Amino acid sequence: METYQFIDEKNLAQFNQMILAKKRNGFVITEQNEKLPYVVLSKEKKAIRHSLHLFLTCITFGLWSIVWIYVSITFSRKKNILVAVDEDGNLFEDKCLSA
Repeated sequence: METYQFIDEKNLAQFNQMILAKKRNGFVITEQNEKLPYVVLSKEKKAIRHSLHLFLTCITFGLWSIVWIYVSITFSRKKNILVAVDEDGNLFEDKCLSA
């Protein structure tokens, strides 16, 4: 049984551009496969300075607490994403579940 590659140079170039953009955004490659073009990227959680946010919340009479909650939810988790090219040559990105 023969397998056919539907991935051309244009799709591969877009794939590499997307990976470079993610790496510039702070992601690190954790798993990569050249045969089936996919890459798993991860971004570690950031440390949040809660004392600064508490101070800003007190100064703004609680208004800054909205920003503090948003920052706490979005930056306190490790992020894993999958970037791949499917068999039709379409580029896609998906979130990975982390333990």
